[in-house]
Amino acid sequence: MAGLQVTAVEPFAFQTERHLVVLTGRKAKNLAELQEHLHKVSGASIFYHTHYLFLTYSFGKPRFHNEFAHWASQALQEEGLAERLTAIDLLAMTSIRDLRTAILTTVEKYLGEGRHLRECPPGDEFHFCEAKSFVSPTGLQAHDARELFAMVGHATDASLYFHFFQARLRLERPTNDFSIWLAKNGEPRLAQAIDRLDPYDSTLAELREQIVKIGRRLRA
Repeated sequence: MAGLQVTAVEPFAFQTERHLVVLTGRKAKNLAELQEHLHKVSGASIFYHTHYLFLTYSFGKPRFHNEFAHWASQALQEEGLAERLTAIDLLAMTSIRDLRTAILTTVEKYLGEGRHLRECPPGDEFHFCEAKSFVSPTGLQAHDARELFAMVGHATDASLYFHFFQARLRLERPTNDFSIWLAKNGEPRLAQAIDRLDPYDSTLAELREQIVKIGRRLRA
């Protein structure tokens, strides 16, 4: 595809981030307490508990990426709620506010069905955390689409996580950073192809390979 050789006006700067995970001091032993804290915790805490495992599991997917669902299943034995929380379509969320609302609505509806409020065993309380993010440039820059796809193949998991998860939801961008840059630089087909990928249905290693394959397929 000839467009892959067109030099972009602004190079794509690969960024990465480091996380400092801290306790918020909030904890829940049952669903009523979880509901109360969900109203009050920071957006960073909501994002952490629904997204952080996507960064830590690079070569295998756990049953639950959503830590609220995991806690409901393991600590409270509320499998029905765990399934509902897992079914929340993260890709359809456009902001942390939307995500918080979806989680709260799911919990509130479950409680409204007259469920008995189980309490978790001592020591199994849900501890709300949040991650302080420190974003920094990697020093890598792509000046055209060919360079972008080549560099994606060597990008770290932390860099992919930032450009796909952090940038879209926490920074409330319409899509991932790669698609935004490609669209701005005359590559709408490539941008749309990457935008159609579901990062929540794959590991970061699989996501990297899917992006690289798009570059191989569409540049012919």
